[in-house]
Amino acid sequence: MRFQLYILAILFSVFSFSCQQKSTDASSSEPSVDSATIRKREARIRKDIKADIKAGLIEEVMKKKQAQGFNGTVLVAQKGIVVYQNAYGYANFKDTVRNTLQSKFQLASLSKTFTAVAVMKLSEQGKLGLDNTVKDYYPDFPYEGVTIRSLLCHRSGLPYYQYTFDKVVRGDKIYPTNQEMMKWFATTKPTPAIFNLPDHFFSYNNTNFAILAALVEKVTGMGFDQYMRQNVFVPLGMKDSFIATSKNDSLNINRTYGYQFGQRLPKDYYDDITGDKGVFSTAGDLLKWYNALRDNRIISKESLKEMILPRSFEYPGLRNYGYGFRLWVNAKQQTDYVYHTGWWKGYNTIMFFDLREDFVIILLSNRYNRSVYNIKEIVDIMNEGKKSTVEENILDE
Repeated sequence: MRFQLYILAILFSVFSFSCQQKSTDASSSEPSVDSATIRKREARIRKDIKADIKAGLIEEVMKKKQAQGFNGTVLVAQKGIVVYQNAYGYANFKDTVRNTLQSKFQLASLSKTFTAVAVMKLSEQGKLGLDNTVKDYYPDFPYEGVTIRSLLCHRSGLPYYQYTFDKVVRGDKIYPTNQEMMKWFATTKPTPAIFNLPDHFFSYNNTNFAILAALVEKVTGMGFDQYMRQNVFVPLGMKDSFIATSKNDSLNINRTYGYQFGQRLPKDYYDDITGDKGVFSTAGDLLKWYNALRDNRIISKESLKEMILPRSFEYPGLRNYGYGFRLWVNAKQQTDYVYHTGWWKGYNTIMFFDLREDFVIILLSNRYNRSVYNIKEIVDIMNEGKKSTVEENILDE
């Protein structure tokens, strides 16, 4: 009996080893098969979208921008394929550190897209109600009827924090946080006057998104930087992205500095108020951001659709605003293109995309240069020569 059990044990071991070996052999061969399949697929897509032709044309556009003083990185992608990417100029002019594709830029107001998505994500989870008012979370907030929706689409009518508190901030050399800003709104006497009633008309205002970031902190019990890292950047593989208030020094590797009028600009007194600005990222990470939005990996398809729905019609024209995204609309006021620009302390940025043709255009600069916002030529190239309604300069800041 013992001998039979011994034989069975040997046979079982041999069988198990054989199965494991086959599994190992199969798994070791699968990546090469997958890689070949992926390469064929990418080659087919590159041919279908005429990637090489577009890359050559974009290169010519970027040569002109470089001659106009462009200093930063550019990435253009379509249908999962990087059509063109390059880096120009310096991250640090004093030490002649050149920009690379790994250079991290302050996104300025392009950061608002992240704040808005964080709010929509919390709304999906039932942690933040879009129709709730700020007073529901901050009872001492002095303004009535300001809903989360009105903040998201810049229809709150609130005062501008950077002008309202500028005297005390710069006079006392204070670096306020979002929560300190909320406290100031609640305690300042007399209460700063509103500009208009909530939902009366569109008025672009950084206060709206600074409050939204404060709300994210309030309902999650986490700092905005911590929340974004754990719930957005890490899950999406955006390893080169962080919020300006982060204390993780390793994130500062490849960080750029902002320049304007030939001077490197020091830390601003409002740099620690985030949500309206404050995200540092790379062009490559922003491609991951676009892909995650497109593929509904961070918020649902329904939430994204709501975010890119035009919300303001007081002013006729082709520009509009959704929830944290600027919109380029057609004559029927339907969204054609989605984008956001940014401009803060020497940095100017743009992320512009078309979900129909599945392309994204990203330009990040750390030396102020208005050519960043002149993307019509690139848009027309991505549309394969078909002229778009996009203007030569779409700076909205």
